[in-house]
Amino acid sequence: MQAIGRHIILEMWGCQNLNSVDAAERALREMVDALDVHLLDLRVYPFSPVGVTGIAIVSESHLVIHTWPEHGYAAVDIFTCGAPRDPRDAVRVLKQYFQPERIGVMEINRGQLELPEDALDAAPVRPVPTPPAERRSSRRTRAPALSA
Repeated sequence: MQAIGRHIILEMWGCQNLNSVDAAERALREMVDALDVHLLDLRVYPFSPVGVTGIAIVSESHLVIHTWPEHGYAAVDIFTCGAPRDPRDAVRVLKQYFQPERIGVMEINRGQLELPEDALDAAPVRPVPTPPAERRSSRRTRAPALSA
């Protein structure tokens, strides 16, 4: 089925290096190389008390890493459109940097250009309710900005 883009969503558990800004930045740069995409901007932000979020904005879409060291967990999005390589090539890079014990992978074809005839008969998508604040876990605050 033809689609505009491919979106890989990774759940990585039992990971190492989750509080390292350097590891997140190096992983994102190597993912850019592995996918042969064009880097526009790359940012990695540390959180307090722990965790990092990194994003590589590329001409072909984006690569994002969010970490929760206190849970040994990282959430990763690899969204590409027009990338010359398979987005799963970036998964090998992530395994090298974060050494997960377990990985869950979901792939979504985004912007499907040819939908099956019965696709319009599917149940409507409903928004997921936001849980009350007391049930949200791992709320983090942004660390002070790093000076250049």
